[in-house]
Amino acid sequence: MSDSGPAETTGGRSPLVRALRGSEELVANLALAAMVLLPLAEIVVRPVLSGGVPGSISFVQHLTLWVGFLGAALAAREGKLIALATATFIPEGRTRRATAVFAAFVGSAVSTILATAAYQLVLFDKEDGTMLAAGVPVWVAQLVLPVAFSVIALRLVWRASPGWVGRALAFSGVLIGLWLGLTEYVLDGVPLWPLITLVLAAAVLGAPIFTILGGAAVLLYMGDGDLPVIVAIETYGLNIQPHLPAIPLFTLAGFILAQGNASERLLRVFRAGVGWIPGGTAIVCVLLCAFFTVFTGGSGVTILALGGLLFPALLKDGYRDRFSLGLLTASGSLGLLFPPAMPLILYAIVAQVAPADLFVAGVVPGILLIVLTAAWGVREGLRTGAGRRRFGWPEFRASLWEAKWELSIPFVVLGVLFSGFATLVETAAVTAFYAALIQGVIHRDFTLRRGLREAFTECVVLVGGVLIILGVAVGFTAYLVDAEVPFRLVEWAEANIGSRLMFLLGLNIFLLLVGCVMDIFSAIFVVVPLIVPVAEQFGIHPLHLGIIFIANLELGFLTPPVGLNLFLASYRFDRPLLEVYRASVPLLVILGFGVLVVTYVPWLTLGLLEWLGRI
Repeated sequence: MSDSGPAETTGGRSPLVRALRGSEELVANLALAAMVLLPLAEIVVRPVLSGGVPGSISFVQHLTLWVGFLGAALAAREGKLIALATATFIPEGRTRRATAVFAAFVGSAVSTILATAAYQLVLFDKEDGTMLAAGVPVWVAQLVLPVAFSVIALRLVWRASPGWVGRALAFSGVLIGLWLGLTEYVLDGVPLWPLITLVLAAAVLGAPIFTILGGAAVLLYMGDGDLPVIVAIETYGLNIQPHLPAIPLFTLAGFILAQGNASERLLRVFRAGVGWIPGGTAIVCVLLCAFFTVFTGGSGVTILALGGLLFPALLKDGYRDRFSLGLLTASGSLGLLFPPAMPLILYAIVAQVAPADLFVAGVVPGILLIVLTAAWGVREGLRTGAGRRRFGWPEFRASLWEAKWELSIPFVVLGVLFSGFATLVETAAVTAFYAALIQGVIHRDFTLRRGLREAFTECVVLVGGVLIILGVAVGFTAYLVDAEVPFRLVEWAEANIGSRLMFLLGLNIFLLLVGCVMDIFSAIFVVVPLIVPVAEQFGIHPLHLGIIFIANLELGFLTPPVGLNLFLASYRFDRPLLEVYRASVPLLVILGFGVLVVTYVPWLTLGLLEWLGRI
C-alpha cells in the first residue's frame, strides 16, 4: 500500500471538511448497498415479471463503476492505493521525503491526464445521448471517472509532503498533466522512453501501481498519434463487465464476517476437529486463513485481520517464533484457488471462460497446497512437541453447532450458483446478505448500523484500490493487442520453444518473476491476454492455464524481495523484513513444489470437471 506523506485525519478539521469526508463515504456505501439490494430484488421479482427488474443489470454494472472509483478516491485519502513496497528500502530523512515528492509529482500528472481523458469520454457520450436505463443518461454515470481521477491527483499532492514547498513541487505534476491531456497530438512522434522511464522510476519510489499502467498506456497511445480517451473508454468498459459486480459483493461478505466473531467461532471448530493431530494448531491457522482469504479476495486482509489472533495462539501452544511467522505469512494467500476468490473471477473475465468451471477447477489444486502447508505444520508439531488437545465429541459437536451458519456459507454459494437459481452476481449478493444476517441478526456480533458501515467502508477502499488498477491495466493491454504483441509472442514461441514441457517450465519461471514485482490483479489483466494465445498453441486447456497462472502468482506473494505477504507480515508482526524472508523460505520451497505438481499434472485441475461432465 502507498503510505507516503501525512495521513489525513478528522481531528482538528473544520465541520465542513468532516461533513464532506462523511458524505464521500456515505455515497460510496449507498452505491454498494444498492449493488446488494438490486440483485436480490431481481431474484424475488423474476418469477413474477419474466423480464425481472427493468434496468437492474445495467444499474448494478454502473454502480460497480461508482464503487470502484469512489473507493479509489477514498483509498487515496487514506494512503491505501496499492503500490510497490520498494520505497520502504529508502532510508528515512531527506532522501525519503524527496522521493515521495517525485512519486507524487508523476502520480498526479498521470492521474490528471486520465481525468482529462475521462472527461472527454463524458463529453462524447453526452453528445451521443446514450441512455443507461429509466431515462438516466450514460454520461451521468461516467462522471465519477474524471471526478475520481481529479480527486486522486490532488490527494497525491497533499500527501506528498507535510510542507507547502513539497506540495507545490508535486502540484506542478497536475499542471503538466493538464497540458499533456488537453493538447492534442503533443507527443506524436516524440521519443517516449524518457517519459516511460520516469513513470517506472516513480513506481519504484512509491507511486501507486495504477500510475505505471495508466501512464504507460496514455503515453504509448499519445506517441502513436492517438488520444488518451482510448484508455478512458477501456477503463469504463472493464468496470461495467457483467461478472465484475461479483467482486465487491463477495469481498463485502468477507469484511462482514471479519467485523464479527466469525473467526473465533471457526477457530474453535478447527481446534476441536484437528487440535488432537500433531501440529494441530498450525493446521487450524492454515484452514482459517484460507477460509477468510476466499472471501476477502486478498491475502493482505487476512494477515492484517487474523494475525493478532493466530500468532499468539501458535506461540502459546509451543510453536517456534520463526515457524509461526513463516506459516502465517504463507497461509495468507492459500484461499485464492477456492470459489469465489477474486482472482478466479478476474481470470474468467479476461480469458473468457466460465467462472463456475474455473471454481471447480481450482478445488483440488487448492486442497493440495493446503495439505502441503498443513504437513509442514505437522512436521513442526512432531519436532517440537507443540501442544495438542484431546479430541472430545461434546466439544466438537458444540463448536460445530455454534459455527454452523459460517460453515454453511461455501455450500450456500455453490448451491445457489450451480442450481441455476441465480447468476454469479446474484449469488454474490445473496452471500453478502447471508453474511450480514448471520453476523448482525443471528449472532448479533455488532449493531447493523455500526458493523455494516465499517465493513462497507473497508470493502469500498479495498475494491477501489483494485478496480482502478484493473481499469487502466485493460487500457495498457488493449494497446499491446493493437500492436499485435500476442501474435508476435505466438510466432516467437513456435520458433523457439520446442515442446509443451519447455513452455510450461518457462511459464513457471516467468510467472514467478511477475508475481514478485506485480500485484496479482494487474498481472491478470496485463499478462493473461498475452499468454492465452501462446498456451493454446501448445494444447494447454484454458482452465488448466488459469489455475497455473493463479497458483504461480499466489506463490509470488511469498517471493523476495517484494512479495506482498512479506511486507504485510513485517508490518503486522513488527519484524524486520530479513527475518520474515528467512521464516518464509521453507514454505516458499514447499508451495513451489506444489505449484509444479499442479502445472505438470493437468488431471488435478481437469479431473473433477471431467467427472462432473463439464468438459
